Amino acid sequence: MSDVSRPEPAAARAEARTAVVIPAAGRGVRLGPGAPKALRALNGTPMLIHAVRAMAASRAVSLVVVVAPPDGAGEVKSLLDAHALPERTDFLVVPGGDSRQESVKLGLDALPSGHDIVLVHDAARPLVPVDTVDAVIEAVREGAPAVVPALPLADTVKEVEPATAPGEPEPVVATPVRARLRAVQTPQGFDRATLVRAHETVTEDVTDDASMVEQLGLTVVVVPGHEEAFKVTRPLDLVLAEAVLARRRLNDGF
Repeated sequence: MSDVSRPEPAAARAEARTAVVIPAAGRGVRLGPGAPKALRALNGTPMLIHAVRAMAASRAVSLVVVVAPPDGAGEVKSLLDAHALPERTDFLVVPGGDSRQESVKLGLDALPSGHDIVLVHDAARPLVPVDTVDAVIEAVREGAPAVVPALPLADTVKEVEPATAPGEPEPVVATPVRARLRAVQTPQGFDRATLVRAHETVTEDVTDDASMVEQLGLTVVVVPGHEEAFKVTRPLDLVLAEAVLARRRLNDGF
């Protein structure tokens, strides 16, 4: 009997339709009190709208599923309705869960059949270029079960023994070889059956979906990321994001 959870052959995925799941149910406490991080304004427009537009900019994406705060699906749907979005792309809003992992699973559960490639994208990465989105999709189409965009690290990284109290010195345990390290971004791309199996199999909390696929024993591959696909987490990131948008308007009329 064949393994029904095995990724499709690359040839079968060449024409596969792509859906995106955007978990946007988090509060974003590091940006301070106020609206959930995904709804914070960036150049007058909520970050979530920028992120949705970034995904829909790819002609390969036919559906974007936004996973809203559990009690905020109506507000998010009204937000999407109020902003101009590409007509060629369908949009769906579903309520999320208590964790990012649970929210992604709820987004996956809402996907209709016929979308065999799934991207998972952070709403807090509103400025990812379309070339990065397309590169991730293309790598999945070529046969990779899981794909992540990533950048080499500029800084030396130290592994430490975490302090028992904030502010205490932390002993260095090791210095990893920087050339082997990458800073991972989103969107992360998956063969749909692989991602579904990962969410059904891996129960411990994880920081990204690709690590769940790693736990299945499958290979995750890296494609080049982009410096503008940074995550807006702290107030200074908002300043940088505004600067990127200003440069785009100046250069491209964005």
